[in-house]
Amino acid sequence: MNNKPSQPLLHRVAESGRATVPFTLDGQPASALVGDTLLTAILTQCGQLRRNEFSNEPRAGFCMMGACQDCWVETASGERLRACSTLIEPGMALCTGGPSA
Repeated sequence: MNNKPSQPLLHRVAESGRATVPFTLDGQPASALVGDTLLTAILTQCGQLRRNEFSNEPRAGFCMMGACQDCWVETASGERLRACSTLIEPGMALCTGGPSA
């Protein structure tokens, strides 16, 4: 699959009845749903969680269960969070290192 990092990787097809959670992604306003992980919140907005620190290639998580170390994302303040197991919270400021970061 050849998604540009700016295109959402995930798309909601059915469930949308939960309350929304406002956050910022790469400095831009975004929203997720209550109970979303950071991984879901980010990938419904763009096509990557972060850029690989060695190759600078886009990454989007791998194991989805907190074992592989591939889904770490940073907050605007520099805190590192595991995207597959951290729930989105109102006001979070997340960074992907993508084109608009």
